[in-house]
Amino acid sequence: MFRFDVSLKVYLHRDPVDFRYGMNSLSILVEQAMRLNPMDSSLYIFGNRRRDRIKILGWDGSGFWLMTKRLEAEHFIWPGNKTEVVTLTTDLLHALLDGDDITTIHRHPRREYLRVS
Repeated sequence: MFRFDVSLKVYLHRDPVDFRYGMNSLSILVEQAMRLNPMDSSLYIFGNRRRDRIKILGWDGSGFWLMTKRLEAEHFIWPGNKTEVVTLTTDLLHALLDGDDITTIHRHPRREYLRVS
């Protein structure tokens, strides 16, 4: 499994996306729908309608990269709030990638795991 730096910003797009979208379409979605800069040093997470696949878009300073994960027996659990963009910590990203239900993870008083923007 990949491990991501603790200081990395992670944004989750709430609505399902067409999984035929590639780097260009997803970067436009980041810019227009999420109103964020796709070329900053953040990760952007997108899910399909069935929530059995996710795509993660990232910029490394010289180009975009795109990672895809498919869960074989389960579904990814998306937060149920109504905002379009959810900010995750890398701890929650790792839990999401493991197939855990990130909506049931409780906050530690000193650490903020899930922020809604």
